[in-house]
Amino acid sequence: MSTTDQPTETTARDGAARGRTARVERKTNESQIAVEVSLDGTGENQISTTVPFYDHMLTALSKHSLIDLKVEATGDTQIDVHHVVEDTAIVIGEAIKEALGDKRGIRRFGEASVPLDEALARAVVDVSGRPYCVHVGEPEGQQYHLIGGHFTGSMVQHVFESLTFHAEICLHMELVRGRDPHHIAEAQFKALARALRSAVEPDPRVTGVPSTKGAL
Repeated sequence: MSTTDQPTETTARDGAARGRTARVERKTNESQIAVEVSLDGTGENQISTTVPFYDHMLTALSKHSLIDLKVEATGDTQIDVHHVVEDTAIVIGEAIKEALGDKRGIRRFGEASVPLDEALARAVVDVSGRPYCVHVGEPEGQQYHLIGGHFTGSMVQHVFESLTFHAEICLHMELVRGRDPHHIAEAQFKALARALRSAVEPDPRVTGVPSTKGAL
């Protein structure tokens, strides 16, 4: 088997010297992904995945989480956007995990409800070190809708699963109500962003790791 058959990753380290930032790359036969994050940013972003609606969602994720995010992703979108979308979510998750370091001093939990016209989404995040994703409430048919002509509605849940698993966080995402597929997806990404912002930000009253175990 050639080396290109297996993912390869290089990640910036030494968090104490550089702040809560990370860079992760992943290259396979299906996609080439490079992601940079800064957890203590202002929501600045440069997003290019070759999937326009996904770019829109990741821009919203960065803007409303205040996590600076740079994404350069290409791949076999002539087959399907699935590989690029999934692999980008994997690498974003890995970068968030790396940037969090030992998680000392963070709030750990975050919760947000975000409306977008008729749609309302609620996200609850625990930076627990134990990956889990619960995703409920989307109307039947949302998973089959091509949003923007490229992005299948089912990919929303898949992005959340891939990101949370590799970031090692727990996410409960509930669509409370919604009708328009674009609004349904965007409200969820924005709710995740706001919940994640709260969960990863420093809490001045926390001096160590916010867990009775002493580790997350």
